[in-house]
Amino acid sequence: MTLAEAVKKIEEKFSSDVLDKKEFRGEITFSVPAERLHDVARFCRDEVGFNMLLDVSSVDHFGEDPRFEMVYQLYSLSDHLSFRLKCRLPELAPKIATVSDLWATANWHEREVYDMMGITFEGHPDLRRILMWDGYPYFPLRKDFPLEGKPSEMPDVAFSDEAPLQGGPFVTVPSPGNTQVREPRHRSLEDPHQLQERFVAEP
Repeated sequence: MTLAEAVKKIEEKFSSDVLDKKEFRGEITFSVPAERLHDVARFCRDEVGFNMLLDVSSVDHFGEDPRFEMVYQLYSLSDHLSFRLKCRLPELAPKIATVSDLWATANWHEREVYDMMGITFEGHPDLRRILMWDGYPYFPLRKDFPLEGKPSEMPDVAFSDEAPLQGGPFVTVPSPGNTQVREPRHRSLEDPHQLQERFVAEP
């Protein structure tokens, strides 16, 4: 199947649901309503052959309405075709059906979007934060989140204050040496600057 044939098949099935169609550098993107995304995705997998989900990501169009956009990058392993689905979500309580029941790889992708952007995936089997700790009150990839971060005084949570990493064994040290010298795991809890001097001095 060619990409043109795959696109035509999707258009014929979901003619009233394709809100926008874009072609750029040989790639096709369909925008569909959020409530129809799961049905379109299932058809793409079962009937068109897009059996691999390469990526799930989100975009914050801060200042626009609807504010958020979901992006699904599909791929056909048999026909070597790429296809992209998009849908927009409102700023207030953004949510959409999970596609982890269609592609298992969506599980962690959706957890990351939930964690960083605050978008809920209904039906997800284990929707919890994957990078930030449970109870963290912000969504760091939203455009209204300051680059310097926000204070989060949360007792009983590690590193609520500035993380005590200075001089630790897992922190790189500026050095004229090679990569091995700068590699944190090659250092012990000794003073890193002394180790740096020793490594540089050794032949």
